[in-house]
Amino acid sequence: MGKIIKVGGRGTSRREAESDDEKWAGEKFREYQKKMKEKAADEYVVSGRGTGKRKLGDTPETEKPSAKGRYVSMGRGTGRRKLE
Repeated sequence: MGKIIKVGGRGTSRREAESDDEKWAGEKFREYQKKMKEKAADEYVVSGRGTGKRKLGDTPETEKPSAKGRYVSMGRGTGRRKLE
């Protein structure tokens, strides 16, 4: 893919490395989560201090709301910017 900078030794050393296609964020991670959920669909998830349980396969899919038109604070909280 591209080059990234890796920092080591309490921030005192830097080195460039080739970036692989990471799977820990974004669309690839969502696909990974979906596969793992399908594998464990018959397992139970305990909630509410152990008072309730449900099968992982019965958990509904959630949707990520759009951030368009929202404000993000900047600086030390004194400025703001609108997301487009």
